[in-house]
Amino acid sequence: MKTTRLMLIVTLLCAVLSCIGYAGQLSAASPKDVGMSAEKLAGVKTAVQGLVDDKKVAGATVVVARKGKIAFFETFGMMDIAAKKPMAKDTILRFYSMTKPITSVAVMMLYEEGKIKLDDPVSEYIPRFKELKVYSESGNEALKRPMTIRDLLCHTSGLTYGFFGNTAIDQMYREKNVFDRESSLEDMVDKLGEIPLLYQPGTRWHYSVSADVLGYLVEKVSGRPLDEFFEERIFKPLDMKDTAFYVPAEKVDRFAVCYSFWLSVFDHPAASRYLKEPVMRSGGGGLVSTAPDYLRFCQMLLNKGQLDGKRLLRAETVEMMAENQLPEGVTREDSGGFGLGFSVRTEDGRFPKGEYGWGGMASTHFWISPKHDLIVIALSQRMPYSGQLEDAVKPIIYDSILE
Repeated sequence: MKTTRLMLIVTLLCAVLSCIGYAGQLSAASPKDVGMSAEKLAGVKTAVQGLVDDKKVAGATVVVARKGKIAFFETFGMMDIAAKKPMAKDTILRFYSMTKPITSVAVMMLYEEGKIKLDDPVSEYIPRFKELKVYSESGNEALKRPMTIRDLLCHTSGLTYGFFGNTAIDQMYREKNVFDRESSLEDMVDKLGEIPLLYQPGTRWHYSVSADVLGYLVEKVSGRPLDEFFEERIFKPLDMKDTAFYVPAEKVDRFAVCYSFWLSVFDHPAASRYLKEPVMRSGGGGLVSTAPDYLRFCQMLLNKGQLDGKRLLRAETVEMMAENQLPEGVTREDSGGFGLGFSVRTEDGRFPKGEYGWGGMASTHFWISPKHDLIVIALSQRMPYSGQLEDAVKPIIYDSILE
């Protein structure tokens, strides 16, 4: 009798877990229950497996969540080809520039607390930036207006990454070793203060080190190292247990190999720089994470600032972040918009107006469609950046929406 009762309890517990999902993960639902076609959504498997079979990626993970529930969560291929280790749902990956939205959330927390204003000159916090000039072959020009915190969030700051084609500026970034992982964020901004801007602030959109400057700003305004601020203000409240600036020894077995062309090894966990805690905590590209962790971050954004009863930002703040903030006449290269930390689709077309998201250098992607109550995370580990995974699954996923 006791054995039967125990079995009944275990059965009921399993049923409950299947409904609510594991701790730290959104609950699962059938595609039909969230207004999607299971038959069409199955096309994602065919498309991604094709990339693996054609050796375009070693492995991949795709998560589709709608109406707060996971409708699709599949892994493909290998996280380590030589070791024959398949990609797993909790595989740790290099998220690179998908760090930027997290840094932007940290900045907006300080904004809500009244510690900064978006149109504050950056030079109020980095006095060295008062001396900035704008590059010109005929002689560097004075700033027409100061660089602002909003400029940093929108990539209209005049900064660059040092490898986009302006030979003189590129050379200066390389000579000063702006991205020395063994130097501090303060060292980085000091170096940037000695290099002319690529253009006048607010006049162009140009992808740049702006989020790394924002990381320094978070440290200076909060008085906390960036990793501590992230951990206490974002990761712990969202239960993001595997997101950090390095991979601790006990998690290395879950850290994927990063591949390059023809699936040659670009970065192996056994010798990766990510095994060591960096001196420079890059708010622009330094984090490693997992699909479940980043899904929780995205669900917080889609929920307009809160998850599981924990509020990180006010609803109106998230709405502002997801609106195009580029000055009139300024667009991105693909004619899209940019909010406070991620791209924003400004027109309806093949994909919906209002969709926002971003990607990372190792070919990771996420996007959120408030119109469809939809989150998609599509991850691979392939250098240099490729949009092939996103391009393969995005049309299928939108076509799967029934209502």
